[in-house]
Amino acid sequence: MARLTANFFKQDALVLAPLLLGKKLVRVSDNGVKNEYVITEVEIYRGEEDLACHASKGRTQRTQVMYNSGGVLYVYLVYGMYWMLNIVTGEENNPQAILIRALEGTTGPGRVGKLLMLDKSFNTENLSDSKRIWLEDRPIIDTYKTSIRIGIDYASEEWRLKPWRFYY
Repeated sequence: MARLTANFFKQDALVLAPLLLGKKLVRVSDNGVKNEYVITEVEIYRGEEDLACHASKGRTQRTQVMYNSGGVLYVYLVYGMYWMLNIVTGEENNPQAILIRALEGTTGPGRVGKLLMLDKSFNTENLSDSKRIWLEDRPIIDTYKTSIRIGIDYASEEWRLKPWRFYY
């Protein structure tokens, strides 16, 4: 299947999230081993107004990557041990990202980061031309479920209850 191009990721996160389900994530490790995984669960973080989104605090050194045009990675460390994999989406200066919550056979964004052997060097990686991580097209998943996002107790009820988690 073909690698997804930058234009694919320039869509609004609400449009793109269900389209990521079933896509193939390819990871080539430092020793040259190529592994392929299918995305089964994602979660949207959309704009400065979304109080669950890191960009709700505005443009900072940490969130600067979210203000890029879609197709780059936003990778950050939580709890001092888990690297979270997010794909920046949409147009430049409109901060949005989609968290990859699960891959076929691996559930939980911390486990995804560990499986993919992510580290800080992946932050700002461009999926269009990376030699070590990219997404490939696969047929669209027509039947999927939505629910509220997980682990965002710090956000107001309005934002906690958005059905912005997609899975199959």
